[in-house]
Amino acid sequence: MDNKFCKIMGEVKAYFIMTLGLLLYALGWIIFVIPNNMVGGGVSGISAILLYAFNIPVSVSFFIINLVLLLIALKVLGKAFGVKTVYAIVMISVFYEIVPPLISQTFIQEIAISNGKLLCAIFGGVCAGLGIGISFSQGGSTGGTDIVALMIVKYRNVSAGRVILLLDIFIIASSLLLPAADVVDANGVVVGVETWGERFARILYGYILIGACSYSIDMFISGTKQSLQLFIFSKKYAELADAITSQTGRGVTLIDGQGWYTKQHSKIVMVIMRKDDMNLLYRMVREIDRDAFLSVASVSGVYGKGFDQIKK
Repeated sequence: MDNKFCKIMGEVKAYFIMTLGLLLYALGWIIFVIPNNMVGGGVSGISAILLYAFNIPVSVSFFIINLVLLLIALKVLGKAFGVKTVYAIVMISVFYEIVPPLISQTFIQEIAISNGKLLCAIFGGVCAGLGIGISFSQGGSTGGTDIVALMIVKYRNVSAGRVILLLDIFIIASSLLLPAADVVDANGVVVGVETWGERFARILYGYILIGACSYSIDMFISGTKQSLQLFIFSKKYAELADAITSQTGRGVTLIDGQGWYTKQHSKIVMVIMRKDDMNLLYRMVREIDRDAFLSVASVSGVYGKGFDQIKK
């Protein structure tokens, strides 16, 4: 009963954290991107183009496009999408609908529009990227071009990341097909229309946006999954090894060593663990052997049981 309750609470926590990430993703678009008439990647980018060209609400187009993609993917890929993907699509659509009326135009003017499009492209990309990263960390997804990439990868030997990047580049470049938008001053008065230079600048801002978004995703994911390799030199190596395996669940390897100065043989404790578990290990070493010598190094990738799996 306790295990079942813990599992349920774990899922509730995952959905709560994922919801916060999806809200952050939507806020990046609502506050920084759309008010500046910029275009980004993914289905949100397509929805922004439809908003500028035909005044179709982003919430409506985002939901409909993702729904169509899901239906196609179910036929092509089978039941490869979990409940969390559908949940993410629905929640982002809901946020696009209910959040904008809750944010005053004065706030958007002060925090976004007044600071220029370059900063908004960076801030919007960072918010969206962190939101996606949080969602990914809880096993979720934002759907969209991810679904298209998976369908293409099934039949072509190409990288899914490359497919997503190419799709984003094409989506942003397609904004050139939009009619020239009105240019308004700080008082909201129309003073002219966009020039071709301004329209090309919008594409450049879009590429900056997806760059900031991709970088934020990578930094968040690598930060939460960063692993460290430790070498512990201690006379109490047996106690340390037992404590590490019993309290952290990580495997320990003992390596034969010899101190060249003392000429004494000893065992070196080698362990690899997530960065999040380091405080527990430091506390154990301090309690067991305050004179222990530690060497800590970051590792770029760890694959195997308890860590990442080697993918095809």
